[in-house]
Amino acid sequence: MMIENKTKMVNRKYLIPFILITCLFFMWGIPNNLNGILIKQFMKSFELSILEASLIQSVFYIGYFVFAFPAATIMQKYGYKTGLIGGLLLFAVGCVLFWPAAIAGSYAFFLFCLFIIASGLTFLETGANPFIVQSGDEETAEQRLNLAQAFNPLGSIFGVIIGTVFIFSGVELSGETIAEMKEAGKYTAYLEVETLRVVTPYLFLAVFACIWAILLWKIKLPEQQTTKEQATRIGDSLKILLKNKEFMKGALALFLYVGAQVGTWSFFILYVQQYAGITEKTAGYMLSATLVAFTLGRLSATWLMKLVKPVRLMAFYSLINIILTICCILMPGVFGTWCLLSTSFFMSLMYPTIFASSLKGLGEHTKIGSSVMVMNILGGAVVTPLMGVIQEISNVAISMILPSIAYMYIFYYSIKKSS
Repeated sequence: MMIENKTKMVNRKYLIPFILITCLFFMWGIPNNLNGILIKQFMKSFELSILEASLIQSVFYIGYFVFAFPAATIMQKYGYKTGLIGGLLLFAVGCVLFWPAAIAGSYAFFLFCLFIIASGLTFLETGANPFIVQSGDEETAEQRLNLAQAFNPLGSIFGVIIGTVFIFSGVELSGETIAEMKEAGKYTAYLEVETLRVVTPYLFLAVFACIWAILLWKIKLPEQQTTKEQATRIGDSLKILLKNKEFMKGALALFLYVGAQVGTWSFFILYVQQYAGITEKTAGYMLSATLVAFTLGRLSATWLMKLVKPVRLMAFYSLINIILTICCILMPGVFGTWCLLSTSFFMSLMYPTIFASSLKGLGEHTKIGSSVMVMNILGGAVVTPLMGVIQEISNVAISMILPSIAYMYIFYYSIKKSS
């Protein structure tokens, strides 16, 4: 269905805050997609199995789940500004802790650091998404959030490139070489050096987060008016939202989408290396290509939403991804690799479209609604290890059945939402 949309996307009073907060989408895209690099790197430096390495994503997204509701509670009482600055500082602390974790050579310590980083990012996502939704007319909410979210994959691309260049050494030892290094007493030192390679990118992220916290502290952020009476009814808001069937369907769609996205990107490098036979650095650059496709998909979707109803466009894109993921399973190899890469283009509009459409019309319940949606990022913590289990039992290609199932539900959700 063709639609005409002449409504201004962003209110004038929100313009400067809109720009600053849109930059946060870029920022949290970096650590989110460094996780895929960390999985591969820690499998090498800590000699982990696929399932053990997948705990990186599990711990990360459990952090989102645990802190989403506290983040919303704080912002409901003290406003977006307090929550966003607090989130940036938590994020910075988690990044700085990578240094002692590397010195200690402890995988568990790194998982703790990632949990702290995720807790900070939870504040950013819980605040930034509804702020963008409320920065203009409700009619253009999906379009506005798609535009802001388009900067997220740019950060993701930046993160993957940083990880590929500064974390991956390009050294892939054969079993024979490892045995020789162990005999010479050099293998432990090699693993320690590989572990230390992860520190520098995270220290730079900590500095960037602190600078942005200062910028947000200096400006005035418009707030949705919330009375003290409304602020104390957080429990009531939650009860209302949990009884809202349309909202909960959206929450499930987001849970499955994040699981599909995180699972696909986490194991993309393994899929490409196993079936296309390329090196880890080349695979890392190919992961960057998936994020370029993701960015192009989100930008083009923002424009297409002027012509096509967002949920109908999402239905079409999810159907295409069902076909592509089935091809990844049935035809692993170079063709399957290109199919897997292409899914990123078509998944690109799903997160902001589901998020914005679910928050429409929530009024005073918007911040709590946002926290519930962010909690469903837990899908990344659930689906990724399940894919790891399938890979341990079978192979990487078969594990792509889980993203395929996720797209099937999103297709169903989109059709129901558009009817």
